[in-house]
Amino acid sequence: MTNPGAERSSLVATLGVAVSADLLELALTHRSFAYENGAIPTNERLEFLGDSILGQAVTVMLYRTYPHLDEGHLAKRRASLVSTVALAEIARGLGLGEYVRLGKGEILTGGHDKSSILADTVEALIGAVYLDRGGDVATAFVLRLMEPLLADPNHFGTLMDPKTSLQELAAARGVSAPVYTVTQSGPDHAKEFIARVDLGDVISAAGNGTSKKFAEVAAARDAFAQLSAL
Repeated sequence: MTNPGAERSSLVATLGVAVSADLLELALTHRSFAYENGAIPTNERLEFLGDSILGQAVTVMLYRTYPHLDEGHLAKRRASLVSTVALAEIARGLGLGEYVRLGKGEILTGGHDKSSILADTVEALIGAVYLDRGGDVATAFVLRLMEPLLADPNHFGTLMDPKTSLQELAAARGVSAPVYTVTQSGPDHAKEFIARVDLGDVISAAGNGTSKKFAEVAAARDAFAQLSAL
């Protein structure tokens, strides 16, 4: 990076909210980078805070936006909007991957586009905005991030439960039911799971994540997109 300051300014402009330079840098610091640079602070505490702010903002928004939905349907919509899949999609729309500070190992394995890392970074940014600008600004920031997903109601179906959506689409298309295989790699402090899903010889897709569940969801979402395009 020839001019890191300028690049961070570009990110702030994209986010649409000013955040202090120190908090922004912390929010972008993945544990792999911290581990390789003298165990400096990571974004994990900000991620923890941001997860709470995100959940509250989305819950209140859904309650007010959909007065006729019961608790079960509200819970499903909330789960879809705060999922790793949804947050990673938001991150890709922001071009966030290129700004995340990663260790060399993560860079070599495509960490800049890993859904789990992208989702965690979005939550860390929400936490940073909350600390720097307060609750009202952080809530407005969350709702602005959610706008692209809320603009397409049909998007909820796949985001809510990609594995179920894939199974239903496979049945409707008359192809084999999804079969998942999962492998794992990496040290104990940074396990990575890679899932593969096959629908006979029609579709084969893969996904990764920090847990078996996240990896399978990522694989199912990719397979769903492939099958929908046929």
